[in-house]
Amino acid sequence: MKPSKKIYMIAGYNTISMGTGRKEFNPKKERPGLEHYLKEAGQGTLQQIGGAGNVDEGVVGNFMAARFNKQAHLGAFLGMIDPQLRLKPSTRVEGACASGGLALVTGIKSVLSGSAEVVLALGVEVQNTVKAIYGADILAGAGWFQRRKEGHAYFFPGQFSDRAGVYFEKYGREKTRKAFARWYRNAVENARLCPTAQEYENKTADLEALALTEPNPKSFTDHLNVFDCSKVSDGASAIAIVTEEGLKRCGVAPNDAVEIAGIGHAADDLTALPADPARLDTVAHAVKIALESAGITAGDLATVETHDCFTIAGILGVEAIGLAPQGKGADFVLEGHTARDGKIPFNTTGGLIGWGHPTGATGVHQAVTIWEQLTGKAGAAQISIPAEKPYGLSINMGGDDRTVVAIVYKKSA
Repeated sequence: MKPSKKIYMIAGYNTISMGTGRKEFNPKKERPGLEHYLKEAGQGTLQQIGGAGNVDEGVVGNFMAARFNKQAHLGAFLGMIDPQLRLKPSTRVEGACASGGLALVTGIKSVLSGSAEVVLALGVEVQNTVKAIYGADILAGAGWFQRRKEGHAYFFPGQFSDRAGVYFEKYGREKTRKAFARWYRNAVENARLCPTAQEYENKTADLEALALTEPNPKSFTDHLNVFDCSKVSDGASAIAIVTEEGLKRCGVAPNDAVEIAGIGHAADDLTALPADPARLDTVAHAVKIALESAGITAGDLATVETHDCFTIAGILGVEAIGLAPQGKGADFVLEGHTARDGKIPFNTTGGLIGWGHPTGATGVHQAVTIWEQLTGKAGAAQISIPAEKPYGLSINMGGDDRTVVAIVYKKSA
């Protein structure tokens, strides 16, 4: 889907990704709830666009607050963020871990339809409210729950462990395990440069050695260890989606914005098993649409934010984009191409494994990171953006490659 008129994203904001690893996190003490994170992220964006009076509509991406927090109807929290947002149109969207990406797509469509010049898009999840084993059961709702009784106790780690097992059989275990460990190292090293990241304070000296800890099928999964997995996280992200008129209304200069160059949104049958567990077919389809609609190839990208809920998903994402042939994603990572000083830096603030994975916020967090990088606002996490490669790509995946939102962003002049 190529936008029919110029659309921009501006004024991104991330709260801390809260959970184990953060010094502020104490599982035995009361912690902030949905309201806190929505308000912080929303106000953080509003302060950059001249206030709530400039906003026409709002959209909130969230996966499972109804179970984690016993709270639904999140669209109606917009007026809590700022009194000037009361009575303005607002909705909540859900697509499992792609809920944040769907919030962006929904906001983009509102702007394209002409119903809004400025949309406040938010994503939020607060999921450290239950023990991990109960959380795994809640998160299993991102897949077909009828298969839950046949699945692993840790449902989604089990799903991606199965993918890893097939990949090992096809392309070799030892090399791929090393690539998983390198992915983890890159994620944490990038997170150490981002103060809001869940792994910001990780002081482990030899990250790859830690990540090479052998999986223990008796306590976890057959092919993945805990370092191969994103953590349980609480947090929110927000960004504004605007037209050219919206840019002027908000008083934001074009060089402080990113243009939306292309969008790919795809959903596959939730009840179906993957045709090839060693591929992310829905990701590949959505990315192809996004790149084609932007009129570019993967080689034109300066940076990528991919959905690395597990290290195997990171490797498969590299291949789905087309940066490496199937079976060669591990080599691409081990050759250093996805590191922050590599050919195409991935997940420059840590991705899901390093920054965190507050499920409904992830897609918006990815957009914020791309916006920061392309506008030079990433602070210590800033990478070099070549003039000949002014593009970034985000990939937000819901469930086990079932719903995917891929967006191409372009550095604005």
